[in-house]
Amino acid sequence: MNHLKSLIREVPDFPKPGINFFDITTLMKDPEGLREVMVGLSNAYPVPDVDVVIGIEARGFFFAPSVAYFMGKGFVPVRKPKKLPSVTESVEYALEYGTDILEIHKDAVSPGQRVLIVDDVLATGGTALAVARLVKQLGGTVAGFAFVLELDFLKGRERLDGFKIASLIHY
Repeated sequence: MNHLKSLIREVPDFPKPGINFFDITTLMKDPEGLREVMVGLSNAYPVPDVDVVIGIEARGFFFAPSVAYFMGKGFVPVRKPKKLPSVTESVEYALEYGTDILEIHKDAVSPGQRVLIVDDVLATGGTALAVARLVKQLGGTVAGFAFVLELDFLKGRERLDGFKIASLIHY
């Protein structure tokens, strides 16, 4: 998967000075690169170990529905507040500067279901851990996490200790 790095654009000082942003839109527009990512994420976990696939707003939505399709599973969105039309469960989590909230429909995960959580980037792990808390609140079990890329230097994997994690590209 290292050749996929050549398809990712690095944007210095975005969204603020000192941050090096890894832009996956250049990877996504490459047909072979996109296919390789989708196949890699879909093959990261055995199909029988997963009952449903969650995608995290917003960039997780680029990948999770296709992973669910390839695995023959359903897709569940986790969204920012007030975006889902029915009764929701929510979780508040810490960001670098402040907090944020994520929501899921209360009936999106059934007790005992094994959930694969898919997102574009594993950075500090805070968002992924918050989604794992949502799954647990609904009675589900996290089968694992699948990320397109992982920023190893931010040590997000350490916050997800005890969970299975698959990342295709490492920085």
